[in-house]
Amino acid sequence: MGKISIEERNQYQDKIKPYRDKIVEISAREKEYLLALKKEPEGAALKRLTLVDEMLNLASYQIVISLVSQMRLKIKEENALNDGRKSLYKSVIYLEEIVTNYVDAPYSDYEEKLEEIASLDAASRYLLVRKMGLAINLLENAYGDNTKWRWSFVELEGRYAAAAKNILDLKNAVSNSDPRSPSYEPTVYHLRMIKKLLSQAADRYREKYELSTNRIDDFKQGINFLGSLRRIHVLMGDRDDAETVKKKLEIWSAKLETDIKRNEAHKKG
Repeated sequence: MGKISIEERNQYQDKIKPYRDKIVEISAREKEYLLALKKEPEGAALKRLTLVDEMLNLASYQIVISLVSQMRLKIKEENALNDGRKSLYKSVIYLEEIVTNYVDAPYSDYEEKLEEIASLDAASRYLLVRKMGLAINLLENAYGDNTKWRWSFVELEGRYAAAAKNILDLKNAVSNSDPRSPSYEPTVYHLRMIKKLLSQAADRYREKYELSTNRIDDFKQGINFLGSLRRIHVLMGDRDDAETVKKKLEIWSAKLETDIKRNEAHKKG
């Protein structure tokens, strides 16, 4: 790579200035929102939804800065990418604070939390989690395949999958899946999305276990995501799909038990 000239750096700084200005604006608003939440906790869930969206916007500007750096200077702007990763984590955390981070739990366990955002329609819920998924994909693509953060993205993807599931109104998911329902289209798309996300999260945690950490907790988390996926299929009456996931769960659980016994035997030596 050739040396970057002062002129090239100046042009780059001029190009990203509008994005940096937006980052400053959003960061300032975040502080204001958090202060307002402390002063007036009433309606906190809906206020946090604004924070979720603001952090997604923040991440998008940080990702753009890195993309401009790659185009103009032919180098990754790692600081911008790392800031984007932190912003996305914030976005997921703010959403978890509204809908919980439960993976494999009955809807009744967190239904009360969702009552606070009952006014948010199905389309808005779907669009929000779709926007979050797009931001995560853009960030991972910007980092590239050989990033040191490869396996840490498994957690981010998993937490996103759980939050995307939890924001869906599962109490009315069956009735909203009726073509006559005004919420039919966003509900069907949202369900399709979370089924895919839960399946991917399970496979990714299994992959992380097999290829990286060999930590039993990672394998267990993968199994939790399979359990969550099966729960959705059962709720929606997808008998064949529920049975397929059940068989996969049984195979994974047997593998987990074998691995735990092997590890215990290895420790005893």
